[in-house]
Amino acid sequence: MRRVVYSMNVSLDGYIVDASGDIDWSDPDEAVFRYWTDEIRETGVHLLGRRLYETMLYWETAEQDESLGAAELEWAALWKALPKVVFSRTLTAVRGTNTRLASGTLAEEIEHWRAEPGAGDISIGGATLAAEAADADLIDEYRTMVHPVLVGGGTPFFPPHGRRVNLELAESRAFGRNVILLRHHVTR
Repeated sequence: MRRVVYSMNVSLDGYIVDASGDIDWSDPDEAVFRYWTDEIRETGVHLLGRRLYETMLYWETAEQDESLGAAELEWAALWKALPKVVFSRTLTAVRGTNTRLASGTLAEEIEHWRAEPGAGDISIGGATLAAEAADADLIDEYRTMVHPVLVGGGTPFFPPHGRRVNLELAESRAFGRNVILLRHHVTR
């Protein structure tokens, strides 16, 4: 069965974006970028909220950006080919290759993708959507790419949901610039 994975960059004090909505503190070095490229290869579908969808729209036309190198163009091609489902209460249409608005609830979409033949994780992006998945006990693995910065506030990676979740460390890996990957499986 496909696993549901919540994976994002996070500051040491636990935020995915700072108080002004910036993510410039998480600019990846070559090794971290390679990790993200390898991770997207293992993804079968990406479920994302509106804000992350709007941020990621850049990658739908990234091949037009002449300043990008081979690694970024490879990532863009992988992203475009990946099925994406956007959850939004305000959007009536979405753009992008292999992108559609969710037709059901988050739990229904996850059930649908778990039942589909094929390989690859079900990736969840965006704190609000991940919080909904966590509340419904739908996340199987948390992946935090911890950056050595305290941003002092913003959108938390782990929003409060009022229940205990036991985790087992599956992997820890250090990258350049003192970035640490932590992978935790949910124990049930």
